[in-house]
Amino acid sequence: LTKTARFVPIRETWPVSRLAEEYTRQIVRLHGVPRTIVSDRDGRFTSRFWQQIQTALGTSLHFTTAFHPQTDGQSERTIQTLEDMLRACVLDWGPVWTDHLPLVEFSYNNSWHASIGMAPYEALYGQRCRTPLCWDEQSSVSGLAPDQIQDDMARVAQIRERLLAAQSRQKSYADRRRRPLEFRVGSHVWLRVSPTRGVRRFGIK
Repeated sequence: LTKTARFVPIRETWPVSRLAEEYTRQIVRLHGVPRTIVSDRDGRFTSRFWQQIQTALGTSLHFTTAFHPQTDGQSERTIQTLEDMLRACVLDWGPVWTDHLPLVEFSYNNSWHASIGMAPYEALYGQRCRTPLCWDEQSSVSGLAPDQIQDDMARVAQIRERLLAAQSRQKSYADRRRRPLEFRVGSHVWLRVSPTRGVRRFGIK
């Protein structure tokens, strides 16, 4: 509900046991054990070892399907926004995207979200994050601040601008498929059952 995002880099070659350790270190340590997890059907998430761990922790696993790949639209939009932000950071500051990930996460969680009317950080902790950047406008950077602080502040300001652009772009994509539809009692509508044209895996209905 807070829209808070945690971006954790992992390697595709990591075994499930290493993934479970990183999950405990990065997620359980900060937020406790979640009740449910929505994920795609990656082999590591569907493995018996991962399912047994989550069952022991009391977490329900919800997997997306091939017919409904966007079961959790919120996660899909966050991933698309993250890709746009990382792409912009790599073009501006170098190809090592993992170096930019902490600042990207900081900027995302401290940016205002229209759906909750505040920043995710404020929704999670109940107060605004102490940051050198002003909430409404960019503050003037003190000339006495160390170079590292000035550089990070400049990068955070630029990432926030790219974040707004990415969110606007994702909104424009979603608005293309939205139409103001109104139905009344007795209206006749077409209901499409087959998820993909020409694919009939559940028989003809």
